[in-house]
Amino acid sequence: MRVTIERTAFLKALNHVQSVVERRNTIPILSNVLVQAGKDVVRLIATDLDIEIVETVAAEVAREGAATVPAHMLYDIVRKLPEGAQLELDQGPDQGRVNIFAGKSRFALQALPPEDFPDLASGDMANSFSLPVADLKALIEKTRFAISTEETRYYLNGIYLHEVDKGSFLRAVATDGHRLAQAQVARPEGARGMPGVIVPRKTVLEIVKLMEGEDGEVEIALSSSKIRFAVGRLVLTSKLIDGTFPDYERVIPRNNDKIMTVDAKLFANAVDRVSTISLEKSRAVKMNLGQGRLTLTVNNPDSGSAEEEIAADYDRDPLDIGFNSRYLMDVAGQITSGEMTFRLADAGSPTIVADPADEAALYVLMPMRV
Repeated sequence: MRVTIERTAFLKALNHVQSVVERRNTIPILSNVLVQAGKDVVRLIATDLDIEIVETVAAEVAREGAATVPAHMLYDIVRKLPEGAQLELDQGPDQGRVNIFAGKSRFALQALPPEDFPDLASGDMANSFSLPVADLKALIEKTRFAISTEETRYYLNGIYLHEVDKGSFLRAVATDGHRLAQAQVARPEGARGMPGVIVPRKTVLEIVKLMEGEDGEVEIALSSSKIRFAVGRLVLTSKLIDGTFPDYERVIPRNNDKIMTVDAKLFANAVDRVSTISLEKSRAVKMNLGQGRLTLTVNNPDSGSAEEEIAADYDRDPLDIGFNSRYLMDVAGQITSGEMTFRLADAGSPTIVADPADEAALYVLMPMRV
Protein backbone atom coordinates (compact mmCIF):
# COMPACT_ATOMS: atom_id res chain seq x y z
CA MET A 1 0.00 0.00 0.00
CA ARG A 2 1.27 3.48 -0.85
CA VAL A 3 -0.96 6.56 -0.75
CA THR A 4 -0.59 10.34 -0.60
CA ILE A 5 -3.26 12.26 1.28
CA GLU A 6 -3.89 15.83 2.41
CA ARG A 7 -3.40 16.32 6.15
CA THR A 8 -6.61 18.30 6.96
CA ALA A 9 -8.99 15.82 5.29
CA PHE A 10 -7.12 12.87 6.81
CA LEU A 11 -7.19 14.43 10.29
CA LYS A 12 -10.94 15.10 10.13
CA ALA A 13 -11.64 11.49 9.13
CA LEU A 14 -9.29 10.10 11.78
CA ASN A 15 -10.97 12.27 14.41
CA HIS A 16 -14.32 10.70 13.53
CA VAL A 17 -13.25 7.06 13.51
CA GLN A 18 -10.78 7.01 16.41
CA SER A 19 -13.43 8.26 18.84
CA VAL A 20 -14.87 4.74 19.18
CA VAL A 21 -11.49 3.15 19.92
CA GLU A 22 -11.02 2.45 23.61
CA ARG A 23 -7.75 3.65 25.12
CA ARG A 24 -7.21 0.31 26.81
CA ASN A 25 -7.97 -2.89 24.96
CA THR A 26 -7.43 -6.53 25.85
CA ILE A 27 -7.70 -7.35 22.13
CA PRO A 28 -4.73 -5.59 20.48
CA ILE A 29 -6.27 -5.16 17.02
CA LEU A 30 -9.19 -3.18 18.49
CA SER A 31 -6.67 -0.44 19.31
CA ASN A 32 -5.97 -0.10 15.59
CA VAL A 33 -7.65 1.62 12.67
CA LEU A 34 -7.96 -0.31 9.42
CA VAL A 35 -6.63 1.70 6.46
CA GLN A 36 -7.84 0.40 3.08
CA ALA A 37 -6.44 2.00 -0.07
CA GLY A 38 -8.52 1.56 -3.23
CA LYS A 39 -9.04 3.50 -6.43
CA ASP A 40 -8.53 7.20 -5.57
CA VAL A 41 -9.83 6.74 -2.00
CA VAL A 42 -8.75 5.60 1.44
CA ARG A 43 -11.29 3.98 3.77
CA LEU A 44 -10.69 4.28 7.51
CA ILE A 45 -12.47 1.76 9.74
CA ALA A 46 -12.49 1.56 13.55
CA THR A 47 -14.57 -0.54 15.94
CA ASP A 48 -15.01 -1.53 19.58
CA LEU A 49 -17.11 -4.59 18.58
CA ASP A 50 -20.30 -2.69 19.44
CA ILE A 51 -19.89 0.25 17.05
CA GLU A 52 -18.07 0.48 13.73
CA ILE A 53 -17.33 3.78 11.98
CA VAL A 54 -16.19 3.96 8.36
CA GLU A 55 -15.12 7.15 6.58
CA THR A 56 -13.92 7.52 3.01
CA VAL A 57 -11.33 10.16 2.06
CA ALA A 58 -10.06 11.15 -1.39
CA ALA A 59 -6.40 10.23 -1.88
CA GLU A 60 -3.74 9.63 -4.51
CA VAL A 61 -3.27 5.86 -4.47
CA ALA A 62 -0.03 4.60 -6.00
CA ARG A 63 -0.40 1.06 -4.69
CA GLU A 64 -3.60 -0.48 -3.33
CA GLY A 65 -3.61 -2.47 -0.13
CA ALA A 66 -4.65 -2.51 3.52
CA ALA A 67 -3.04 -2.30 6.94
CA THR A 68 -4.01 -1.71 10.56
CA VAL A 69 -2.11 0.77 12.71
CA PRO A 70 -2.60 2.19 16.24
CA ALA A 71 -5.54 4.58 15.96
CA HIS A 72 -4.75 7.14 18.65
CA MET A 73 -1.05 7.24 17.79
CA LEU A 74 -1.80 7.83 14.09
CA TYR A 75 -4.29 10.55 15.02
CA ASP A 76 -1.76 12.30 17.28
CA ILE A 77 0.93 12.17 14.58
CA VAL A 78 -1.33 13.69 11.94
CA ARG A 79 -2.69 16.28 14.40
CA LYS A 80 0.84 17.53 15.18
CA LEU A 81 1.88 17.89 11.55
CA PRO A 82 1.80 21.41 10.06
CA GLU A 83 -1.31 22.75 8.33
CA GLY A 84 -1.36 21.97 4.62
CA ALA A 85 1.09 19.08 4.87
CA GLN A 86 0.91 16.16 2.44
CA LEU A 87 1.30 12.70 4.00
CA GLU A 88 2.54 9.55 2.38
CA LEU A 89 1.61 6.18 3.90
CA ASP A 90 3.78 3.39 2.63
CA GLN A 91 3.70 -0.30 3.52
CA GLY A 92 6.41 -2.13 1.64
CA PRO A 93 7.46 -5.77 1.81
CA ASP A 94 7.56 -5.60 5.63
CA GLN A 95 3.86 -6.21 6.38
CA GLY A 96 4.41 -5.58 10.07
CA ARG A 97 5.23 -1.90 9.63
CA VAL A 98 3.67 1.19 7.99
CA ASN A 99 5.89 4.18 7.22
CA ILE A 100 4.55 7.73 7.30
CA PHE A 101 6.36 10.57 5.54
CA ALA A 102 5.49 14.28 5.77
CA GLY A 103 8.11 16.80 4.71
CA LYS A 104 11.25 15.96 6.69
CA SER A 105 9.27 13.91 9.26
CA ARG A 106 9.25 10.14 9.17
CA PHE A 107 7.43 7.67 11.39
CA ALA A 108 7.28 3.88 11.37
CA LEU A 109 4.27 2.28 13.09
CA GLN A 110 3.75 -1.34 14.04
CA ALA A 111 1.00 -2.94 11.94
CA LEU A 112 -1.25 -5.94 12.54
CA PRO A 113 -2.71 -8.14 9.76
CA PRO A 114 -5.80 -6.51 8.17
CA GLU A 115 -7.48 -9.92 7.75
CA ASP A 116 -7.71 -10.14 11.56
CA PHE A 117 -9.76 -6.92 11.77
CA PRO A 118 -13.39 -7.66 12.77
CA ASP A 119 -16.26 -6.84 10.41
CA LEU A 120 -19.28 -5.54 12.28
CA ALA A 121 -21.19 -4.30 9.21
CA SER A 122 -21.90 -7.71 7.68
CA GLY A 123 -25.43 -9.13 7.68
CA ASP A 124 -28.73 -8.15 6.09
CA MET A 125 -30.80 -5.19 7.29
CA ALA A 126 -34.38 -5.61 6.19
CA ASN A 127 -35.61 -2.05 6.78
CA SER A 128 -34.04 1.03 5.21
CA PHE A 129 -35.19 4.64 4.96
CA SER A 130 -33.84 8.18 4.99
CA LEU A 131 -34.45 11.10 7.33
CA PRO A 132 -33.44 14.74 7.04
CA VAL A 133 -30.42 15.37 9.28
CA ALA A 134 -32.46 18.04 11.09
CA ASP A 135 -35.19 15.51 11.95
CA LEU A 136 -32.77 12.94 13.34
CA LYS A 137 -30.99 15.65 15.34
CA ALA A 138 -34.33 16.77 16.79
CA LEU A 139 -35.34 13.23 17.77
CA ILE A 140 -32.03 12.74 19.57
CA GLU A 141 -31.64 16.17 21.17
CA LYS A 142 -35.16 16.16 22.61
CA THR A 143 -34.74 12.73 24.25
CA ARG A 144 -31.11 11.83 24.95
CA PHE A 145 -30.90 13.73 28.26
CA ALA A 146 -33.37 11.23 29.76
CA ILE A 147 -31.35 8.09 28.86
CA SER A 148 -30.61 6.05 31.96
CA THR A 149 -27.01 5.51 33.08
CA GLU A 150 -27.98 2.71 35.48
CA GLU A 151 -26.32 -0.41 34.07
CA THR A 152 -28.58 -2.85 35.94
CA ARG A 153 -31.53 -1.71 33.83
CA TYR A 154 -29.58 -1.99 30.60
CA TYR A 155 -32.73 -1.83 28.46
CA LEU A 156 -33.09 1.85 29.46
CA ASN A 157 -29.52 2.71 28.39
CA GLY A 158 -30.59 4.03 24.99
CA ILE A 159 -33.29 5.64 22.86
CA TYR A 160 -36.27 3.50 21.86
CA LEU A 161 -37.03 4.08 18.17
CA HIS A 162 -40.35 2.71 16.88
CA GLU A 163 -43.50 3.25 14.84
CA VAL A 164 -46.66 4.65 16.46
CA ASP A 165 -50.21 5.59 15.52
CA LYS A 166 -50.58 2.76 12.99
CA GLY A 167 -47.28 3.63 11.37
CA SER A 168 -47.98 7.35 10.90
CA PHE A 169 -45.02 8.49 13.02
CA LEU A 170 -41.50 7.48 13.92
CA ARG A 171 -41.09 8.08 17.66
CA ALA A 172 -38.06 8.30 19.93
CA VAL A 173 -38.43 7.72 23.69
CA ALA A 174 -35.94 7.71 26.54
CA THR A 175 -36.48 7.28 30.28
CA ASP A 176 -34.47 6.65 33.41
CA GLY A 177 -37.47 5.86 35.59
CA HIS A 178 -37.59 9.39 37.06
CA ARG A 179 -38.31 11.28 33.85
CA LEU A 180 -39.39 10.48 30.32
CA ALA A 181 -38.80 12.31 27.04
CA GLN A 182 -40.67 11.66 23.81
CA ALA A 183 -40.33 13.14 20.31
CA GLN A 184 -41.59 12.07 16.90
CA VAL A 185 -41.52 12.87 13.18
CA ALA A 186 -43.65 11.73 10.26
CA ARG A 187 -42.78 8.12 9.40
CA PRO A 188 -40.50 8.03 6.36
CA GLU A 189 -41.05 5.67 3.45
CA GLY A 190 -39.29 2.39 4.11
CA ALA A 191 -39.81 2.45 7.87
CA ARG A 192 -43.21 0.73 7.74
CA GLY A 193 -43.11 -2.54 9.65
CA MET A 194 -39.72 -1.81 11.23
CA PRO A 195 -39.04 -3.51 14.57
CA GLY A 196 -38.90 -1.33 17.67
CA VAL A 197 -35.18 -0.95 18.49
CA ILE A 198 -33.14 0.45 21.39
CA VAL A 199 -30.17 2.49 20.14
CA PRO A 200 -27.38 2.50 22.77
CA ARG A 201 -26.26 5.69 24.50
CA LYS A 202 -22.72 5.56 23.07
CA THR A 203 -24.11 5.18 19.54
CA VAL A 204 -26.41 8.16 20.10
CA LEU A 205 -23.48 10.32 21.21
CA GLU A 206 -21.34 9.24 18.25
CA ILE A 207 -23.99 9.89 15.61
CA VAL A 208 -24.58 13.38 17.06
CA LYS A 209 -20.86 14.13 16.61
CA LEU A 210 -20.84 12.71 13.08
CA MET A 211 -23.79 14.89 12.02
CA GLU A 212 -22.04 18.13 13.03
CA GLY A 213 -21.80 20.40 10.01
CA GLU A 214 -23.86 18.01 7.88
CA ASP A 215 -27.19 18.67 6.17
CA GLY A 216 -29.26 16.75 3.69
CA GLU A 217 -30.33 13.19 4.47
CA VAL A 218 -29.24 10.41 6.79
CA GLU A 219 -29.67 6.92 5.35
CA ILE A 220 -30.79 4.49 8.06
CA ALA A 221 -30.92 0.71 7.76
CA LEU A 222 -31.77 -1.69 10.57
CA SER A 223 -32.53 -5.22 11.61
CA SER A 224 -33.56 -6.58 14.99
CA SER A 225 -29.92 -6.62 16.14
CA LYS A 226 -28.08 -3.83 14.25
CA ILE A 227 -28.58 -0.30 12.94
CA ARG A 228 -26.60 1.62 10.34
CA PHE A 229 -26.45 5.39 9.77
CA ALA A 230 -24.88 6.81 6.60
CA VAL A 231 -24.32 10.55 6.26
CA GLY A 232 -21.97 12.09 3.73
CA ARG A 233 -18.81 9.95 3.56
CA LEU A 234 -19.46 8.43 6.97
CA VAL A 235 -21.11 5.14 7.87
CA LEU A 236 -21.75 4.13 11.48
CA THR A 237 -22.94 0.59 12.24
CA SER A 238 -23.96 -0.37 15.76
CA LYS A 239 -25.32 -3.29 17.67
CA LEU A 240 -28.67 -2.64 19.32
CA ILE A 241 -29.54 -3.24 22.96
CA ASP A 242 -30.96 -6.74 23.25
CA GLY A 243 -33.86 -6.15 25.60
CA THR A 244 -37.49 -5.11 25.87
CA PHE A 245 -38.28 -1.45 26.39
CA PRO A 246 -41.03 -1.02 29.01
CA ASP A 247 -44.58 0.00 28.15
CA TYR A 248 -43.83 3.68 28.68
CA GLU A 249 -47.34 4.87 27.73
CA ARG A 250 -48.64 3.48 31.01
CA VAL A 251 -46.72 6.13 32.98
CA ILE A 252 -47.97 9.06 30.88
CA PRO A 253 -50.89 10.58 32.83
CA ARG A 254 -54.07 11.29 30.88
CA ASN A 255 -56.21 13.30 33.33
CA ASN A 256 -53.95 16.00 34.74
CA ASP A 257 -56.30 18.97 34.97
CA LYS A 258 -54.19 21.65 36.66
CA ILE A 259 -52.51 23.71 33.92
CA MET A 260 -49.68 26.20 34.48
CA THR A 261 -47.89 28.13 31.74
CA VAL A 262 -44.62 29.93 32.45
CA ASP A 263 -41.82 31.61 30.51
CA ALA A 264 -39.25 28.85 29.93
CA LYS A 265 -36.15 31.04 30.21
CA LEU A 266 -37.33 32.88 33.32
CA PHE A 267 -38.27 29.56 34.88
CA ALA A 268 -34.94 27.87 34.09
CA ASN A 269 -32.94 30.84 35.39
CA ALA A 270 -34.96 31.00 38.61
CA VAL A 271 -34.59 27.26 39.20
CA ASP A 272 -30.86 27.55 38.56
CA ARG A 273 -30.51 30.37 41.10
CA VAL A 274 -32.43 28.79 43.97
CA SER A 275 -30.88 25.34 43.42
CA THR A 276 -27.44 26.81 44.11
CA ILE A 277 -27.85 25.90 47.77
CA SER A 278 -29.74 22.62 47.31
CA LEU A 279 -28.36 19.33 48.57
CA GLU A 280 -26.04 17.89 45.94
CA LYS A 281 -27.61 14.44 46.25
CA SER A 282 -31.30 15.30 45.85
CA ARG A 283 -31.18 18.75 44.17
CA ALA A 284 -34.82 19.14 45.26
CA VAL A 285 -36.79 22.31 44.49
CA LYS A 286 -40.31 22.92 45.80
CA MET A 287 -42.75 24.59 43.45
CA ASN A 288 -45.67 26.43 45.11
CA LEU A 289 -48.37 27.23 42.54
CA GLY A 290 -50.77 30.03 43.34
CA GLN A 291 -53.03 32.46 41.47
CA GLY A 292 -50.92 34.08 38.76
CA ARG A 293 -47.57 33.17 40.30
CA LEU A 294 -45.06 30.40 40.96
CA THR A 295 -42.79 30.37 44.01
CA LEU A 296 -39.63 28.25 43.95
CA THR A 297 -38.14 27.27 47.30
CA VAL A 298 -35.09 25.35 48.46
CA ASN A 299 -34.29 24.46 52.07
CA ASN A 300 -30.90 23.01 52.94
CA PRO A 301 -30.31 22.27 56.64
CA ASP A 302 -26.57 22.64 56.11
CA SER A 303 -26.42 25.91 54.21
CA GLY A 304 -29.71 27.84 54.39
CA SER A 305 -32.68 28.54 52.16
CA ALA A 306 -33.61 30.28 48.91
CA GLU A 307 -36.87 31.55 47.45
CA GLU A 308 -37.86 33.24 44.21
CA GLU A 309 -41.25 34.15 42.76
CA ILE A 310 -42.02 34.48 39.06
CA ALA A 311 -45.19 35.23 37.12
CA ALA A 312 -47.18 32.23 35.88
CA ASP A 313 -50.52 31.63 34.20
CA TYR A 314 -52.31 29.49 36.82
CA ASP A 315 -55.82 29.83 38.24
CA ARG A 316 -56.53 26.57 40.06
CA ASP A 317 -56.23 25.58 43.72
CA PRO A 318 -52.81 26.15 45.32
CA LEU A 319 -50.42 23.21 44.93
CA ASP A 320 -47.03 22.33 46.41
CA ILE A 321 -44.91 19.85 44.45
CA GLY A 322 -41.19 19.05 44.37
CA PHE A 323 -38.84 18.13 41.53
CA ASN A 324 -35.17 17.53 40.88
CA SER A 325 -33.86 20.93 39.73
CA ARG A 326 -31.55 19.45 37.10
CA TYR A 327 -34.48 17.59 35.52
CA LEU A 328 -36.51 20.80 35.37
CA MET A 329 -33.67 22.68 33.66
CA ASP A 330 -33.04 19.82 31.21
CA VAL A 331 -36.66 19.97 30.07
CA ALA A 332 -36.72 23.78 29.96
CA GLY A 333 -33.70 23.61 27.66
CA GLN A 334 -35.76 21.71 25.06
CA ILE A 335 -38.53 24.30 24.84
CA THR A 336 -38.52 26.20 21.55
CA SER A 337 -41.60 28.40 21.88
CA GLY A 338 -40.55 30.57 24.82
CA GLU A 339 -43.28 29.18 27.07
CA MET A 340 -43.63 25.79 28.75
CA THR A 341 -46.85 24.20 29.96
CA PHE A 342 -47.13 22.04 33.09
CA ARG A 343 -50.07 19.68 33.41
CA LEU A 344 -50.34 18.57 37.02
CA ALA A 345 -52.62 16.43 39.17
CA ASP A 346 -51.30 16.42 42.75
CA ALA A 347 -48.04 16.39 44.72
CA GLY A 348 -47.54 12.64 44.32
CA SER A 349 -48.44 12.06 40.66
CA PRO A 350 -46.40 12.36 37.46
CA THR A 351 -46.43 15.77 35.78
CA ILE A 352 -46.46 16.40 32.03
CA VAL A 353 -44.39 19.25 30.58
CA ALA A 354 -45.18 20.30 27.02
CA ASP A 355 -43.92 22.78 24.43
CA PRO A 356 -46.87 24.66 22.90
CA ALA A 357 -44.88 25.04 19.67
CA ASP A 358 -44.06 21.33 19.35
CA GLU A 359 -47.01 19.01 19.88
CA ALA A 360 -44.85 15.98 19.01
CA ALA A 361 -42.60 16.50 22.04
CA LEU A 362 -43.66 15.39 25.52
CA TYR A 363 -41.88 15.21 28.87
CA VAL A 364 -42.94 13.44 32.05
CA LEU A 365 -41.41 14.15 35.45
CA MET A 366 -41.86 12.15 38.63
CA PRO A 367 -42.24 14.40 41.71
CA MET A 368 -40.02 14.33 44.80
CA ARG A 369 -40.82 14.72 48.46
CA VAL A 370 -39.60 18.11 49.71
